[in-house]
Amino acid sequence: MALVPFEWKDKPALIEHLFPVQKLSAESYKEQMANTGKALTALGSYWKGRKPLILSKACILGALLPATEDRLQDLEIFELLMGMDSDSMQKRLEEKLPASKRDTVGELLVLPYNEQVKAAKRPDEIGDSLSIHIWTKVNQYLGTSAASFPELIEQIGTARYGRRPKVADVFCGSGQIPFEAARLGCDVYASDLNPIACMLTWGGYNIVGASEEKRIKIDNDQEHLARKVRKELEELGVDSDGNGWTAKAYLYCNEVVCPESGWKVPLLPTKVISQDYMAVAELIPLPDEKRYKIDIRFVNSEEDIKNAKVGTVQGADLVHSPDGANIYRVSLKSIRGDYKDSRDTKNKLRLWSKTDFIPLPGDIYQERLYCVQWQNKIDGKNQVQIRPVTPGDEEREQKVINYVREHLEEWQDKGYIPDMVIEKGYNTDQPIRERGWTHWHHLFNPRQLMVNGLINKYCDAYLAPNFAQLLNYNSRLCVWHSAKGQGAGSISNVFYNQALNTLYNYGCRSLELALKKMADPIKNEPLTNTVLFRSEAHPAQELEVENDIYVTDPPYGDAVKYEEITEFFIAWLRKNPPKEFAHWTWDSRRSLAIKGEDEGFRQGMVAAYRKMAQKMPDNGIQILMFTHQSGTIWADMANIIWASGLQVTAAWYVVTETDSALRQGANVKGTIILVLRKRHQELETFRDDLGWEIEDAVKEQVESLIGLDTRVRAQGSEGLYTDADLQMAGYAAALKVLTAYSRIDGKQMVIEAEAPRQKGKKTFVDDLIDFSVQTAVQFLVPVGFEKAEWQKLQPVERFYLKMVEMEHQGVKTLDNYQNFAKAFKVRYFEQLLSDSSKANFVRLKLSTEFKSTLMNENAEIGRTPLRALLYSLFELSKEVEVDDVLLHLMENCPNYLNNKALLAKMADYLAEKREGILGTKASNPNVEASCARILAESIRNQRL
Repeated sequence: MALVPFEWKDKPALIEHLFPVQKLSAESYKEQMANTGKALTALGSYWKGRKPLILSKACILGALLPATEDRLQDLEIFELLMGMDSDSMQKRLEEKLPASKRDTVGELLVLPYNEQVKAAKRPDEIGDSLSIHIWTKVNQYLGTSAASFPELIEQIGTARYGRRPKVADVFCGSGQIPFEAARLGCDVYASDLNPIACMLTWGGYNIVGASEEKRIKIDNDQEHLARKVRKELEELGVDSDGNGWTAKAYLYCNEVVCPESGWKVPLLPTKVISQDYMAVAELIPLPDEKRYKIDIRFVNSEEDIKNAKVGTVQGADLVHSPDGANIYRVSLKSIRGDYKDSRDTKNKLRLWSKTDFIPLPGDIYQERLYCVQWQNKIDGKNQVQIRPVTPGDEEREQKVINYVREHLEEWQDKGYIPDMVIEKGYNTDQPIRERGWTHWHHLFNPRQLMVNGLINKYCDAYLAPNFAQLLNYNSRLCVWHSAKGQGAGSISNVFYNQALNTLYNYGCRSLELALKKMADPIKNEPLTNTVLFRSEAHPAQELEVENDIYVTDPPYGDAVKYEEITEFFIAWLRKNPPKEFAHWTWDSRRSLAIKGEDEGFRQGMVAAYRKMAQKMPDNGIQILMFTHQSGTIWADMANIIWASGLQVTAAWYVVTETDSALRQGANVKGTIILVLRKRHQELETFRDDLGWEIEDAVKEQVESLIGLDTRVRAQGSEGLYTDADLQMAGYAAALKVLTAYSRIDGKQMVIEAEAPRQKGKKTFVDDLIDFSVQTAVQFLVPVGFEKAEWQKLQPVERFYLKMVEMEHQGVKTLDNYQNFAKAFKVRYFEQLLSDSSKANFVRLKLSTEFKSTLMNENAEIGRTPLRALLYSLFELSKEVEVDDVLLHLMENCPNYLNNKALLAKMADYLAEKREGILGTKASNPNVEASCARILAESIRNQRL
C-alpha cells in the first residue's frame, strides 16, 4: 500500500535515534582525502570549509526516514541507502581494484570497516548502479515504490510534509549541502551573504549538475572565449619571441636599494629556478651601474642546487656581495623603514593610488622580470626552454605596460579589472602594510591585469567559477615552485592557506597558461531530476521562504574570514557580473557577516536560527553542523538554541578532518551534528529537579545506543559507537532536557540566553550547561567500577582511566582527549600525554614514562591514589621488591586504608586495558599490564 500525504507527519526522524557515526567518519574522511577528486572542489578550491557530501546525504536521509521500534532494521535500511552495506561495499571494492586483484575482495570484506573504505571507491564515484540491489528491500520496509533516489525522496517527503521536501541551507558556502540535496531529489533553497558563495553554489547545480548537452555548450563557449582573447592580443605579440617559441610563464622579483652599499639588489629567497632542469639564477655584478644582471645557469650537481637555494633574502635580512669579498647584511625592516607609532608598527612605504599598477621610480620596492619559460612543439614533441631576460623580452614587457596604461581607466569603469579599495581587516591589512597596496588591482601585475581583464570581458555565468579560479592562480601572490617533480617549474594558488601572503618573487602565467587554467576540467554529474533550485544572496536572518528541513554549517569561533578574503574575487566581478548574478549584492557586506567571535556571533546566530524556526512547519527539522574548539561552545550553542525557540533532540560526532588538518596538532577536530526541533510548549522546572531528569535521559539514551551496539556486534559486525560517541549522546540527552524548558528557577530562558556575556563571569546558562555536562559524563562509568567509586575519584583520575579505555578501543585522535578533558574539567591534560604523541596518534604516558614526575601537590594528578599507583607500577618494572613497592604506595597514597580496595580495582583495570596493545621496548603496555596484575594481587593479599 502506497504512502499517503502526511502519514509520517509526527513520526520521529531516524537521525534523532541512531546515526552510524563510526562508519560515517570513515566515509567522510575518505571523501575529504580525495581533495581535487571531490565533485565540487574544481569550482573553487579557495573555499576551504567544505563538509563531505556523504555527510550531507546522511543528514538529509536521516531527517526524512522514520525511526521505528526495530532499530536494527532501521539501521539496515539506512546503510543500504548510504551504500554502506556489505553488497554495496563489495561493488565498491570491485570497482576500485584491478581485474587481477578482484579475487581478494572476500579478504577485504572481513577487515575493519575503515580499512574496507580505504580500499574501495566512494559511493558517489559509482553512481546509480550501486543502488540497484537495494530497492526491493527498501520499498518493502518503507512502503514505497521507488527505483531511484529522486523517486524515494518524493514519496517519503510526501509522507512527512505532503510534498517533495524542501531543503535549505542559509550558510551555503561552497554549496556542498545544496548540491547533495538536489542530487537526492529535494527542492533546494540556498543562500549566503557572500556572492562568491552563491556563485559556487549556483555552479554546483548548473555546471557540475548540468546535462551532457549543456556541458558541451559550456565547453564550446570556453573555446569561443579563448579565440576572442587570442585575437585581441595577437597584434601585440607580447607572448612570442618571433622565432616560433611561445611564452609559458614569467618570473618576477622585487628589487631594493641596499642602504649600506648603494646597490640595487633583487630579492630572491632562492636562486633555484628548476631542480628538474638544474636551472639556477646567477647574479652578475655590474659595478658601473651598481646593480645585478640575472643570468640563467644550468648546473651539474646537487651540491650546486643546494648552494643556489641560498638567495639574497635570508631570514629577515637582505644579504649580497658585489665583489665576493665584502658581504652586506641589512635588515629588510630597516629598508622598509619600520617604526613604532603609538602601539602600531608602521613603515615608510608609499601607499599606491587607484591609477597605479606598477611601482613609481622612487618606491622602496621595485619590480623586475628576471626569467621566462618558453615552449614550442618540435617534431611533434613539446619542448621547454628556461631563458634569462633579453632586450626583446623587455620591449614586450613595456608593450604590456603601455597597453594596460592606455586601457586602465576604461577597463576599471567597465568592470573588466578592479577599482575597489582594499578595506582594512584581519587578513586585508597584510598587503597594505607589507607593500603599500591600497586597491585590489595592485595585487596583479600588468601582464596579469591584461590577461585577466580580457578574459573577464568575455566571461559569462558558466565560466565565472573558472575565472575566479584563474584569479587564484594568476596574481602577484602566486608562489613559483622550483622543487623536484615540478618539471620546469609551476605556479601555485594564492589561497594555499587562508591569507593574502605577499611575496618577494612570484610566477606569472602567460596567456596560454591562463587559458589552460580557465579550461581546467570540472566534474559532470548530471542532475536529471526536475527539482526546484534557488541560490540567493542575502543575510540568513532575512530569509523569507518556508522550508521543511534546514541543514546548515554556520560560521563559528575559529571560522575563516571569508567576508574579507573573497573581496579578492568580488573586486573583479562586482561592476560587471553575469546577468544570472546581477541581482545579487556584489559586496562582502562585512558589517552584516556573522563573525565567529564575541557577542556579535551569538546575536547573529540567534537572529538566523530564530528566522529559520519561524520559516519551517511545526514538524520541520534543523540539522546544525559545527566544529567545536572553544570550551564555551556548548554554552554558546545552548544560548542560541534556547533563544531561537528550538530544542535539541540528538547530537552526533563525526570525524571530518584530513591528514593535513591532523598535522596541525591542536587544530584537530571533527564535526558535531545537532538535531533541532521547534519548542512547542511553555514548560517550567527547577534546577533541583533537573538533575534526576537529565540523569534519566542520559541513562536511557546511552543504554539505548549500547543495546543497539551490542546487537550489531552479536551479528558479527563492527560496533557502531565508542565512548566518545556515547559521551556526545549524553550531552545531547542533557541538552534535550534543558532546551525543552522555557522557564527554569523562575527565569525566562529566552531572556537569559539573549543576555550579553560579561567577560570572566559565568551566566545562569553556563552553570546549567556545566551541571548538565557533568551529569552526562558521570554516567559513563567504565565497566569494572561502581558509580559511587567512580565519583569518588578526582576528575584527572577519571579522565586518565577513561582515556585508557578509549585507547583500548583503538581511539587515538587528539580531539577525543580534548573533548573528555573539557568534560572532566582537566586543565593540563597535555601533561598526561606521551611526548611522542602526534595529533592522529595520541596516547597517554605509561608509568615508565611518568617515572617520578608529577608526584607533588602542584601537579593536577599529583598526590592522587592513581598517581601513587602509577609510580608503584614504574617501580615494579624496575624490579623493586614487592614489599618495598607496597611500602612506598602506602606512603604516597593519601588515606591508603580507605583507598586500598579502589587501588586494587584500578590496577586490575589497567592490567585488562593495557594488555595486547602494541608498544616499543622503552614503553610497552604489555609490561605495564603484567606489573598491574602483580600489584593488584599484592594489594589484595597485603596484611596490615
